[in-house]
Amino acid sequence: MAARRPGSPASRWLRPSALLLLVALALLSAPRPARALRFDLESGHTKCISDEIKINSMAVGKYHVFGPDPNFPDAQLPESHRISLRVTSPYGNSMHYAENVQSGHFAFTATEAGDYLACFWAPDHKPPVTIGFEFDWRSGVSAKDWPSVAKKGKVDMMELELKKLEETIKNIHEEMFYLREREEEMQDLNRRTNSRMAWLGFLSLGICLSVAGLQLWHLKTFFERKKLL
Repeated sequence: MAARRPGSPASRWLRPSALLLLVALALLSAPRPARALRFDLESGHTKCISDEIKINSMAVGKYHVFGPDPNFPDAQLPESHRISLRVTSPYGNSMHYAENVQSGHFAFTATEAGDYLACFWAPDHKPPVTIGFEFDWRSGVSAKDWPSVAKKGKVDMMELELKKLEETIKNIHEEMFYLREREEEMQDLNRRTNSRMAWLGFLSLGICLSVAGLQLWHLKTFFERKKLL
């Protein structure tokens, strides 16, 4: 089959199509305005949230306890409304720890790929109380402080959106390589599992044949001893 020249109509049609597809993927996965999550935590209980973060990705989070009266969320909080937080990596390393606080924040660069776990707990009280708090956790492109980037670089809104789009495309590219690595790991695990199952099947067959041979030998010697054969 003859190769197409770079200037052929087919190649001129493929390039804009591929560009449009890449832009569409970037727009679909572009970071949307994140909203903080609100939770109710009973005293003496624990609540955990996980987030899958790639290696070398930035992660930031902030949290604060709000008042028991929804009409006055910023009112003075009682001493019972305090929480503790620990953020751990996929291998159990502590990335952030705070104890008996009403607000806080954290930031770190992921050194391990996988699910990072943030666990909140409240001390036990008599009578029990319910503590409401907000938690905002971002990673990757959404973790960047884009207003500070725009202010520092003195760029307009259009250029800022283009920078966001560029970062999103880079993130998609890295995500594709990450998923490819995970796929290769799963295929390697499947091959090892199939190989072990095959050896286990041969071993089971050998054990069954050995037991059958021993049974035949035992029956033969028994009948010969009884002079039945």
